[in-house]
Amino acid sequence: MRSFGEVTSTNDVVAGWADAGGEEGLVAIADSQSRGRGRLGRSWSSPAGAGLYISALLRPPDIAMPFVTLAAGAALADGIEASTTLRTILKWPNDVCVPLPDGSWRKLAGILAEARTAPDGVRYVVLGIGVNVTPAAHPPEVLNRSTSIEAEVGGPVNREALIVECLAALSGAYEMLRRGEAATILDAWTSRATATFGRHVVWEGEGGDVRGVVEGIDASGALLIRTPSGHRRISAGEVRWI
Repeated sequence: MRSFGEVTSTNDVVAGWADAGGEEGLVAIADSQSRGRGRLGRSWSSPAGAGLYISALLRPPDIAMPFVTLAAGAALADGIEASTTLRTILKWPNDVCVPLPDGSWRKLAGILAEARTAPDGVRYVVLGIGVNVTPAAHPPEVLNRSTSIEAEVGGPVNREALIVECLAALSGAYEMLRRGEAATILDAWTSRATATFGRHVVWEGEGGDVRGVVEGIDASGALLIRTPSGHRRISAGEVRWI
């Protein structure tokens, strides 16, 4: 594990290690990112001292590839709870959130798993996580839908304990995937995501926006949605929760 002050992105750092032949399990942690990113090319606000920005180099077997993001979500939720007692929920596919009394939620952490191929032809995954630890001067569009651990627990957080618990949980979940225990991972993920089931979503279909109600996930980790025209499964792309 190597720590940095500021980097463009911890995912970029780990990808560089991987392209140079780095070993599985290498971890980069940064205090801030100048170009942090999330899914679908979105930026991830990463001010200094406000969060944990961590990436790890994984070389999962093909059978485990579809489940890396969900496994990381379940593990990250476990690590946060173990180190802070804060209970969180999961929102497909990569968000760790804090539920609100009105049934909505605020985002606490996110995951970005990037599958790549090194110059020698070997595939690998860079698993990046970002956790909001302290309240910070994020852009308005981020503040409106996010929260932090310290804001939720009402006091300071032991960052070392948070890092240790999150990395330990991630390691355990990844080893389960490598052993072919994806079903156990999906059960763990589902147990933390039930608050999002029954909620309405919309996504872009071939003929325009499609609306439906979330029913859960299937054995491959795809989102199951009930629509007026029948059941649909979504395995990639953006789903907007309404």
